[in-house]
Amino acid sequence: MSSGVSRTVLHRLRAAASGSWSRIPSSRCSLPAGPSCAARRGLSVPVPGRGTMNVFNREMKKRQKNWAASLQDGHQYDYLRDEVGSRVADRVYDITRTFPLALDIGAGKGHIAQHLSKEVVERLFLTDVSEKTLTQKRRSEIPTRCVLADEEFLPFKDNTFDLVMSSLSLHWINDLPGALRQIHQVLKPDGVFIGAMVGGETLYELRCSLQLAETEREGGFSPHVSPYTAVTDLGNLLGQAGFNMLTVDIDDVQVHYPGITEVMTDLQGMGESNCAWNRRSLLHRDTILAAAAIYKEMYGNEDGSVPATFEVLYMIGWKPHESQAKPAKRGSATASFGDLSKIGQPTNTKKT
Repeated sequence: MSSGVSRTVLHRLRAAASGSWSRIPSSRCSLPAGPSCAARRGLSVPVPGRGTMNVFNREMKKRQKNWAASLQDGHQYDYLRDEVGSRVADRVYDITRTFPLALDIGAGKGHIAQHLSKEVVERLFLTDVSEKTLTQKRRSEIPTRCVLADEEFLPFKDNTFDLVMSSLSLHWINDLPGALRQIHQVLKPDGVFIGAMVGGETLYELRCSLQLAETEREGGFSPHVSPYTAVTDLGNLLGQAGFNMLTVDIDDVQVHYPGITEVMTDLQGMGESNCAWNRRSLLHRDTILAAAAIYKEMYGNEDGSVPATFEVLYMIGWKPHESQAKPAKRGSATASFGDLSKIGQPTNTKKT
């Protein structure tokens, strides 16, 4: 399994009447160290055989996405989905083949489809739990069909699709191992799954600021940021679901906002508010003011803005097929690693 890390930085600039964005090209880098805070740790996924964790209220998530889709200016909150969708499309283009039939799980407004051409994907199914979101799908040259479906229950027959994609949707799944198994089942042999989801480091600045503020003002804290899957679990989950030839990449997307209020407002506009069952619905005004001050003090930039980090985990997995390359049998090697040190050394020859 191969892996990599990259960073994209987006700056949110809000004027009095309108907003605009400036993009800084991505570059290869290491993950930010950040403060030492236990709240940054992601939630480890459930161990197979021990039951499914019921962490998220799926009906609440559906209402949140429908509400976000009903906003008149909802398009201004699509920047993260569009950015990640384009990167998922880039990974589709990296595979030199044409996919007759593809599926986009949690497609939203078609944030991946708008970056694809019919030379790569001939037909495409879009699914989402939010009907209002699907009705606002972007134009695409690919013939598409929308299906209202929950990501946890795919209504398709086995061995149907040549390609399955998903962008920023799977992190709200209660049974992620089960969802990956369903994706594996609906893929044809030698089909590929390409997905993206936010990971355990996501919004650690907001998480820590809110917890410190609540502890100071109220004597304890409640979870306000959703738990996320850790990157260390992802490869194992894909393998357990039956995928092979795995690739996992981390794309560290950092967005700069004027303050904590704008961070939370944009999360609502994205339909990405917390929907965990144990969430606390309201925050006291004093707690929000304290969190805003802590946010700027601990993470603020010189220009007065504050960063919000989204750790996006990209995954690629193939459904096994006899035509795929296979590792050599154990013990079939004809050379030893111990002989590598002798390469380039002169050999002694004796004249007879």
